[in-house]
Amino acid sequence: MWLGELISEFGIGNGVSLIIFAGIVSSIPQATSQLLATNYDPSQIPMYIAFLVAAVVIVAGVIVMTEAERPVPITYAKRVRGGKMYGGVSTYLPLRVNQAGVIPIIFALSILLFPQLIAGFFAGLANPTLQMIGETMKVWFTGGWIYSIFYFILVFLFTYFYTAVTFDPDAIATNLQKSGAFIPGVRPGVATAEHVAKILTRITFAGALFLASVAVLPLAMQSMTGNNTLAIGGTALLIVVSVVLDLIKKMDAQLSMREY
Repeated sequence: MWLGELISEFGIGNGVSLIIFAGIVSSIPQATSQLLATNYDPSQIPMYIAFLVAAVVIVAGVIVMTEAERPVPITYAKRVRGGKMYGGVSTYLPLRVNQAGVIPIIFALSILLFPQLIAGFFAGLANPTLQMIGETMKVWFTGGWIYSIFYFILVFLFTYFYTAVTFDPDAIATNLQKSGAFIPGVRPGVATAEHVAKILTRITFAGALFLASVAVLPLAMQSMTGNNTLAIGGTALLIVVSVVLDLIKKMDAQLSMREY
């Protein structure tokens, strides 16, 4: 934490995020060498190329969905002050498709960890019934399709939950009304809040589907290939992409400041 704060204060970007990013990226060469040492087969080169192309497509999709936003047009009312007219400017309110970031995945993993702990505890008891329950829970919550389905549903639901907690359409509507702005064709106040909430609900569906798919993708790759080293964590992928995009934006901002 101390090193992260120093990087944030004297460097570019969030220090803690950069440290996590460095840890994730530094593990890639080791995982790649392990994969080549244990599973390399010259006859499987087309499959390796296909996985590489798929990885590039997945990263591109993550970048697009991370940066995707739904612009809501807003207009500032015209005002006359001192013989001059102000306002009348049109702009937009950006609503991000992925408002929640990686938090829903972290929440889902935390929830799924609890049944795994209970399963391990029951499996170690002398009672045959509790042992059977523990073994059954291990099958359900330590991988496989059942675990993936639970994981997908939890990430999907937590995306809606976290977005609802962190984004307040009523506050947006109040701030727009105070600043003299309005959405064309929508009455200020409650109607504006309902309009923003409706748009947010629709785009959050795409964001939740995207997050849940990225979360279970490594598990699907493990099931299809039978190789754990091929899987890259969905959370790690989202962190790497978000940190790189944030770093690029801050570097562009620094370069723009030097031009003026």
